[in-house]
Amino acid sequence: MSDAAIQCHELGKRYRIGERQPYLALRDLLATAWTAPLRALNGKGHRSAKRAKEYLWALRNTSFEVDRGQVVGLIGRNGAGKSTLLKILARVTRPTEGWAEIRGRIGSLLEVGTGFHPELTGRENVFLSGAILGMSHAEILRKFDEIVAFSEVEKFIDTPLKYYSSGMGLRLAFSVAAHLEPEVLLVDEVLAVGDLNFQKKCISKMGEIAQGGLTIIFVSHQMNQIRRLCERVLWIECGGILRDGSSGDVVTAYESAMSSGSYETTPGARGAQSRFYRWGIRESPLDHSNHLTTMGPVTVVFSLRVNEPVRGVQPDVGLVDRENRVMWAGSGATIDLEPGEHELEIMLPTLPLRPGSYRWWAGLSRAHGWVELWDCHPEMIVATDVYQHPNEKCSSVLNMPHEIAIHQVKGVICS
Repeated sequence: MSDAAIQCHELGKRYRIGERQPYLALRDLLATAWTAPLRALNGKGHRSAKRAKEYLWALRNTSFEVDRGQVVGLIGRNGAGKSTLLKILARVTRPTEGWAEIRGRIGSLLEVGTGFHPELTGRENVFLSGAILGMSHAEILRKFDEIVAFSEVEKFIDTPLKYYSSGMGLRLAFSVAAHLEPEVLLVDEVLAVGDLNFQKKCISKMGEIAQGGLTIIFVSHQMNQIRRLCERVLWIECGGILRDGSSGDVVTAYESAMSSGSYETTPGARGAQSRFYRWGIRESPLDHSNHLTTMGPVTVVFSLRVNEPVRGVQPDVGLVDRENRVMWAGSGATIDLEPGEHELEIMLPTLPLRPGSYRWWAGLSRAHGWVELWDCHPEMIVATDVYQHPNEKCSSVLNMPHEIAIHQVKGVICS
């Protein structure tokens, strides 16, 4: 008998692409009901005007096994199929073809904060979320103090969640999920919560869980986390496994491909009309093109390779911080792109961000969704001078040079 904790055979997931149905009010439904017989007689029912169905294979022909106690990382670009694979393994969605078998109790951290309600206190939310994630009442009671201590919100545990900051809520949510005791754990990009110190704490916790013999499938865009936690890595591209091997070999190949644009595609999977593959700050040195060192005008350049004509797309660019909060996002006019090399430029009068690491994304979109979307590699490092309040509690996202002065108003005397 195989000792595999996870077995997947020829997994495939197909989605139908189409416009969303418009919202119908009660009066619209009544009008539809009254006129349906007339439409049927005239042969003009809405069923006669079917649109051609378009389908997208998010995952196709995917087979692999994971041994018990193995920690496996999933890496790949946005839209490659990583989250779809985890949702199938977690039984959130059913595969269109193939099968997957998991032996043992499953714990899934697909979305931090599952089951949290703003009107309930932190304590009540721990019990609610824990139950949704599969923990028994006795298990939650036994681990309650440990969960709260790990989250660092002890002083506010009996305060309604709506009064928590976003970081506090995320810390409590991750703490609940991290204290599950499954045999197989599925983790989808949830370690980027809270401040930098808490992120390190989360990674250490995941390391402890891994050393305990748990089987883990871990999705992340942070390659340093993948290297630290995973012994084996699957590189997912175009809905299939492009490469399977040791974390060092696969991550190095992935980083090299993302930087040079020399990645392959999976035969028979989704074709790639266009690909973003490199970015840089024009004002930075060539050997550190991802470092922002100026407070003045900034031009950010994204390299795009177009393989087939692309019509009617809108260029979109965004910037997020380590907690995935959007710092800025913008879009351009609708354009057509011919095959060849292209550069997308974003010109900003200044980018006054607090020093640290941030991540760009660049994409091409139409009304129905993304045509291309890239989480840009590597991260942007802001290395400008610090213009912050001396009190850490007053630190802010914006980092702007400033002068503060106070002047007495002449002719005004206070009694």
